[in-house]
Amino acid sequence: MNIEAHAVDGHAEDTNLPEYTYNERYINRELSILDFHLRVLEQAVDPLHPLLERLNFLLIFSRNMDEFFEIRVAGVMEQLTLGNDSYTPDGLTPKQVLEQISKTAHEAIERQYRILNQEILPKLREEDICFLRRGELSPAQTAWVKKYFHDQVAPVLTPISLDPAHPFPRLVNKSLNFIVTLEGKDAFGRQIDLAVVPAPRSLPRVVRLPDELTDGKEHHVMLSAIIHEHVSDLFPGMTATGCYQFRVTRNADLELNEDVEDLAIALKGELSSRRFGRAVRLEVTQSCPKHIYQYLLNEFELHEEQLYKVDGPVNLARLVSNFKRPHLKYAAYTPVIPKVLRKSENIFSAMKKQDILLHHPFESFAPVITLLREAARDPKVLAIKQTLYRSGPDSEIVQLLAEAARNGKEVTAVIELRARFDEESNIAVANVLQEAGAVVVYGIVGYKTHAKMILVIRRENNKLARYAHLGTGNYHAGNARMYTDYGLLTTGKELCEDVHRIFQELTGMGKMAKLKKLLHAPFTLHSHLLGFIDDEIAHARAGKDAHIIVKVNALTEVQLINKLYEASQAGVKIDLIIRSICCLRPGLPGLSENIHVRSIVGRFLEHTRVFYFSNDGHPRVYGSSADWMNRNLFNRVEACFPIEDPTLRKYIYQQGLLNYLKDNERAWVLSGDGSWTRVQRPENELPHNAQQVLIESFR
Repeated sequence: MNIEAHAVDGHAEDTNLPEYTYNERYINRELSILDFHLRVLEQAVDPLHPLLERLNFLLIFSRNMDEFFEIRVAGVMEQLTLGNDSYTPDGLTPKQVLEQISKTAHEAIERQYRILNQEILPKLREEDICFLRRGELSPAQTAWVKKYFHDQVAPVLTPISLDPAHPFPRLVNKSLNFIVTLEGKDAFGRQIDLAVVPAPRSLPRVVRLPDELTDGKEHHVMLSAIIHEHVSDLFPGMTATGCYQFRVTRNADLELNEDVEDLAIALKGELSSRRFGRAVRLEVTQSCPKHIYQYLLNEFELHEEQLYKVDGPVNLARLVSNFKRPHLKYAAYTPVIPKVLRKSENIFSAMKKQDILLHHPFESFAPVITLLREAARDPKVLAIKQTLYRSGPDSEIVQLLAEAARNGKEVTAVIELRARFDEESNIAVANVLQEAGAVVVYGIVGYKTHAKMILVIRRENNKLARYAHLGTGNYHAGNARMYTDYGLLTTGKELCEDVHRIFQELTGMGKMAKLKKLLHAPFTLHSHLLGFIDDEIAHARAGKDAHIIVKVNALTEVQLINKLYEASQAGVKIDLIIRSICCLRPGLPGLSENIHVRSIVGRFLEHTRVFYFSNDGHPRVYGSSADWMNRNLFNRVEACFPIEDPTLRKYIYQQGLLNYLKDNERAWVLSGDGSWTRVQRPENELPHNAQQVLIESFR
């Protein structure tokens, strides 16, 4: 087989392995992430989740699939357009990948709407939460909807006729639109057959009917149903003979020239193009006639396999409302504050006592805010440095950094403008901080700054003291309530010195920073990970216990995969807890028999990146901002920090790793053939939900 690429993520292949073809050795990256989305979809039918949480998983699946088409499918289509028909590292051509994606995605989206219509909506109706169809409205409700249309909807609609003077309009990515078939003549005597009606994004997609018309029940009408019912009113003197929803998904990936003079200005220019990128998917309702969807496919230059006919709203991701049914949701959970912080005079005195590990969302993100708040207002604090990847301009973190700058502190913010889908927000963050007097830099062109670091410099007894926070997740309070992550608060001299040197590397120019404790990409992280695995191989060959546990969001980097294969052959026990993409195939005879891969999909999004190497009884435990992917290890600035306190190491090992390996309720297991199977709990085994165990332990 002629294979031009020799790596899942672009690095050289190690051929000193058993004779397996590329397809037998690696799982395709795009198909692997699609499998993750399918695991999310399965949560919508899981009776262990409360009903509204099941609905939420259905909507999360929609959002995930939107991004999958915008980025991943668009990328494969681009390869095909450029004439790249070579094999991908796993032995598939781009054309074959697209064919498999199309088959799986069509089946999944059909299943999604079947779950919605046959399970979720009927169960919601039993709870008096109804999405009423047009034929179900009472006369009073019909009158209210008609008035709502004329008062709130019609004034902001812009019907566009399709004729020689009005070509097909440029429609925004993922916008809700209607194509209308017409009979009759307009005011100018023209015979118009077709028109398009875009639904402005300012309009709510779900409209709740007044309580007095529903006996206090939560009854809603979809905006699409309201427009459909009254669409003829938009064309006076003409008759609407058909009205069909449609939605186009476009390529939303941004491409920036590495030689740009001002990254912010260049990025602003690219953001507008994202809304009108190349079409990659067309969604229509099942009632849409063939001649209409064929017309739309031609307009968007798509083929029929890129058409998705759905049995419900085409913009399902926006099927959200503030349902007042607490018993249909998870019970509220209040994250705790570590005892050492509760009992200390301030956060600086607490951090001097010991390293403090924060495990979100079980423990509160508030200490990170407190560190910045106290630093901003403490006259002893001279400087604050922080990386920002996803933080909105209104976030308390950004406001505190701005306050610190106004208070005369030297504030340096390294903002990654290219955080996907947060570019515009990050530009706004940069503007807020610059106006407050902070120094704002955009990191290194060509390398996204993905490290999560805060450094506070404080004058104490005529000496400078450093306080640092290192994390596995973004500085985003909202994410910290939904994502599992670790944060380390430390005053360790060498760790803080390393953080200082990385900031110097990001803001200045010079050679690679020489670090004592931290590992950082794109320089030392990858080689050290390979070295740690080599050490476990040596221990196994010497007859000693050897164990590796890795918990990351994705594993795609081929050198690490091959090194894990080598470790498995040497007898190293390897447990991988991978949330989404895994290109490694476990359990293959002679190659990966000692590797076990599982994925946890539960109430919270698993996001921690933590690495454990048993190291002959002297365990190495690291937290990191980096996944085991090519982009993280070679094209981003990442920080990987050791957990040196024995108590904290033990906690991560037992609660952050072994706890998840015992999960028999939310776990899925990967087989060598690339399929994922839900773990079935034996009848004689007690239920073990890793996230719930953590909730109960902190509660």
